[in-house]
Amino acid sequence: QVQLVESGGGLVQGGGSLRLSCVASGTFYSINAMGWYRQAPGEQRELVAVASRNGSATYAESVKGRFTISRDNARNTMYLQMNSLKPEDTAAYFCNAEVLEGGRGYYVGRTGYYWGQGTQVTVSS
Repeated sequence: QVQLVESGGGLVQGGGSLRLSCVASGTFYSINAMGWYRQAPGEQRELVAVASRNGSATYAESVKGRFTISRDNARNTMYLQMNSLKPEDTAAYFCNAEVLEGGRGYYVGRTGYYWGQGTQVTVSS
């Protein structure tokens, strides 16, 4: 089983910055893509950014140039550096991971998708 734990959310003024972290723990073979999603009240969950294992990244248009996703594969950790925050960035931010099931040194041929519990980001105007 895999657990994802996010941290780093909080309240910040518009124009400010926050850095989110997501740590994956448990027993698994490897992690492929990891991504950040967000969900505002009354809205659908949307993709913010996703990073492949080799670090290539894709961003939502609304955050390009302001947010940066990164990974530390050795620590099974992903980050989201958020700069120039806007009130419309206010949402619960969730971590997602595409996990190759198995254990140290072996893969059982199955892929699982896991979510963290979310961390709240609130940007005041």
